[in-house]
Amino acid sequence: MPGWLVALLAVATGMTVANLYYAQPLLSSLREVFHISTATAGALITITQAGYVAGMLLLVPLGDRLEKRRLVTGLLAITTAALAVAGLATSFPMLLIASLLSGATSVVAQILVPYAASLAPDHARGRIVGRVMSGLLTGILLSRTLSSLVSDLAGWRTVYLGSAVLMALLALALRAALPQHAPTTDIAYTHVLRSTLRLIRTHPALLRRGLYQAAMFGAFSAFWTTVSFVLTGPPFHYSAVGVGIFALAGAAGAAVAPLAGRWADRKLVRSMTGIAFAVAALSFALAGFGQHNVILLALAAVLIDMAVQTTLILGQHTIYQLDPTARARLNSAFIATFFVGGALGSQLGSIAYHAGGWTAVAAIGAVLPLLAVIYWTSERRALR
Repeated sequence: MPGWLVALLAVATGMTVANLYYAQPLLSSLREVFHISTATAGALITITQAGYVAGMLLLVPLGDRLEKRRLVTGLLAITTAALAVAGLATSFPMLLIASLLSGATSVVAQILVPYAASLAPDHARGRIVGRVMSGLLTGILLSRTLSSLVSDLAGWRTVYLGSAVLMALLALALRAALPQHAPTTDIAYTHVLRSTLRLIRTHPALLRRGLYQAAMFGAFSAFWTTVSFVLTGPPFHYSAVGVGIFALAGAAGAAVAPLAGRWADRKLVRSMTGIAFAVAALSFALAGFGQHNVILLALAAVLIDMAVQTTLILGQHTIYQLDPTARARLNSAFIATFFVGGALGSQLGSIAYHAGGWTAVAAIGAVLPLLAVIYWTSERRALR
């Protein structure tokens, strides 16, 4: 697999998944523009992630059924239109609907990851998937910084309109560069959907890894959905640019992605999963103490992101080995499961912050990985 193609896939996944997170540092501004409450503003993240779940369930399985290059470019065309509507939204419900649609079609990222896994040789699959995932995870983390900077310079609408332009350019680039990849099944679409659900029953490891990541991504989403409220309030009073610069701290966590791929190739999946859960729980304890100390908050952000990325890559490495002919459907079930956790985490985080402040958010964030640890202790080695 040529290095330039790995790099292109990494950039493409990062650019598309970033669409899910541009709104996070904008919530304080959107709250004022549309005259809505904190909890209502947080619903924008929840709705976007709910759209992503729908796309994972209904669109990603088509990666096994249709030619991938054509599917990817078609979805990116719809994403472009939805982002343009979001940028021109005149009401919050209009922004919600456009975000739901752009979230659903941004699953292009999760079509490209199993595509990379299919092209990679067995002995290097973990490493190559780790490299592609490092691009995806960097996109998640840098999206907040980019969104903050652009909104401060040109307004929040430019964030969405600019992303629409990027998606159009990306569609053209992928159309020109990606090799054709034949479908791995010719069964009907309805049968593809049913077979996706059947994979969950057939492979216990798929459900287990999905639930692991649901807990971790729920904690991750609770942190990043609400930390902008902490940073823009006392004692920090950060601007949108300040929030974006803070988000760069979390980007440092992307460095763990290639390492996680190597741990997977070395058969360290189970042990490193348990360590990641423990690190995430301790990170939220640190975040709780950092309510008035930005250094502690930044350190907690790095550790949380590293832990979440580690379990994500270890989980994908596990599920891709279950059935090489159904990697898109396996990925669909896996990502949809944990994005439900992410959507719930975003909303719970907003509600907790509204009810009990940052301390309540930190408590919820710590409990979720602790629940995962309890479940992890019941794992049989045969499920790795």
